Amino acid sequence: MTQRTLFITGASSGIGAATARAAVAAGWHVGLMARSREKLDALAEELGAAALALPGDATDLAQQQDAVARLVAEKGGLDAAFANAGTGLDTPGTEAGDPEEWRAMIDLNIMALLYTARVALPELKKRRGHLVLTGSAAGKRHIAGSIYGATKWFVHGYAGNMSEEMREWGGRCTVIAPGMVDTPFFWEPKPGKIRPEDIARAVVFALDQSETADLREMFIMPTG
Repeated sequence: MTQRTLFITGASSGIGAATARAAVAAGWHVGLMARSREKLDALAEELGAAALALPGDATDLAQQQDAVARLVAEKGGLDAAFANAGTGLDTPGTEAGDPEEWRAMIDLNIMALLYTARVALPELKKRRGHLVLTGSAAGKRHIAGSIYGATKWFVHGYAGNMSEEMREWGGRCTVIAPGMVDTPFFWEPKPGKIRPEDIARAVVFALDQSETADLREMFIMPTG
């Protein structure tokens, strides 16, 4: 089987790290991008030669361009990209919210995701590749005053638009829409909720679909 390579943002913990582990176990090579160099280096060491640590800020277009270029130079190409980096708000709501915090969240949840798509697409076109986006159950229903949810509505709309664009050249786009996941995204543990490994398996499942199947959305809720 030809070596397959996956680029992951938000790769140092939670869903990103779990996906890196699951992808390597399934035979993929992975490029790991996040701001935490120490965590990335530890994960890359754990995963061995299949992994390349690419420390950087996903909200910086130039840093994402450099990360993908390094990954392609090291691994010979790119088959998939997982725009996974994201964050929420400490202070919810519009009246009480912090506009600076809104800006930081929009930069990560929307702009960084767009940057991943922008830098990955030229390489994905060469291999009829796959773009995966982390959406949310919050992007599928209305939640009173949720600005975070609104950023995920954007992700879901964009994912559908990218599916239409990418099918023109044989590519695919999948949005993963989890409910509450027990990850460092939250300040406190969320026992009984979705585990990062559950989402990782969903990502690998989407990537492993046959060329005749266009799996556009996976909506995953906790059983508890």
